[in-house]
Amino acid sequence: MRIDAGTPADADRIAALHTASWRSAYAPLLPAAYLNGSLAQDQREQWRARTAALSADQLLLTAQEDGELCGFVHLRTTADGRVHVDNLHVRPDRVGTGLGRRLLRAGLTWAAGTCPGRDVVLEVLRGNDRAIVFYEREGGLRTAERPLRLAPDLVVGEVEYIWPAALVGRLAKEWSQV
Repeated sequence: MRIDAGTPADADRIAALHTASWRSAYAPLLPAAYLNGSLAQDQREQWRARTAALSADQLLLTAQEDGELCGFVHLRTTADGRVHVDNLHVRPDRVGTGLGRRLLRAGLTWAAGTCPGRDVVLEVLRGNDRAIVFYEREGGLRTAERPLRLAPDLVVGEVEYIWPAALVGRLAKEWSQV
């Protein structure tokens, strides 16, 4: 498994994986009409824009095996001084293999080195129990719950997790010694 920096050339593959991940993980949580509607096209547009605007205050890593995209993580700094794990997804058939852990830890290590002293934050949909267990096992602290509007007539709950800056630094140091 190779983990490399993502580029604009990866946008459509990232969008397809992102869509597949949502359709798998969120099938019990979101209406089929939403997941099977414009989601794939929306993701393509978003990832083409995101990858075209990559900068030094962002990290996009892709995990590939035999030329096939298996997962990705995207982090960016925010105006409030934190680092946001904007997306972390692995192919549905790779869930539970340790790939998500590798990508998350690579992202947290980047945050510790590039943005020392900043908390890292992410959100997950309430009810995505597998992801919630994963983030808590990886040291994330549940700090908030709030509604998230995905579409004009679709509001779901999201849970916020934070890795305090001191913890990010300590974890990155531990992982570098392994």
